[in-house]
Amino acid sequence: MPTASSSHQTALVVSGSGRYADPWHPFPRTSPLLAEILRETGFEVRIDDDVDAAMTRLDDVDLLVVNAGDPWSDDRDGAAPAASVDGFDHALERGMGVLAMHCAVASLRDYPSWAPASGGMWVPQASWHPEIGDVDIAGGVLPGGTVIDDFSVFDERYCRLQQLGERSVVATQVTDGERMPAAWVRTHGPARVAVDTLGHDERSYDSAGHRRLIGTLARWAAGAA
Repeated sequence: MPTASSSHQTALVVSGSGRYADPWHPFPRTSPLLAEILRETGFEVRIDDDVDAAMTRLDDVDLLVVNAGDPWSDDRDGAAPAASVDGFDHALERGMGVLAMHCAVASLRDYPSWAPASGGMWVPQASWHPEIGDVDIAGGVLPGGTVIDDFSVFDERYCRLQQLGERSVVATQVTDGERMPAAWVRTHGPARVAVDTLGHDERSYDSAGHRRLIGTLARWAAGAA
């Protein structure tokens, strides 16, 4: 299991490239911003833009941050190697923390444990989002009592994501009069998993409130909160 403090813990940001890249999400710009927040939170951080290869190198990782797109978009060829799938599964089994950012709910589709671990997924032709813009986020409370403050952010609002299993919603947004999850946390075996559906582009990281949310979710997933 992760240690009780984020001090000297290692975070790995896997950043979308190749079949995990898309025309909408500037992963090469947002992943360094994520790394900056994690360092401010107390993690030692590295970024790897070879997503599948990174999954074979998780032995020393306390927190895996997934900032990557849908590998099945546009009928792309390729699949995750068996060693990558096994590496991710073994890391979950030992209790590695996970933070899934934004379109990570549509990523890692070749990894059978990914969707059940994250507790939600983007469903083509069912999930959607309105035009990007200013969003008011209502905070909640993490298991253990940490309070998430309300904040505003310029971002996309993901709607109608498929829920998988139980989860604790810790931030919400309202679209068309309906309150929907913006962030949630859950456990998957010994692993803690946090999902932040915000983070479309670098403007999302201009929000101090969103930066605080990311740091709080990272600490919780790594077992420090």
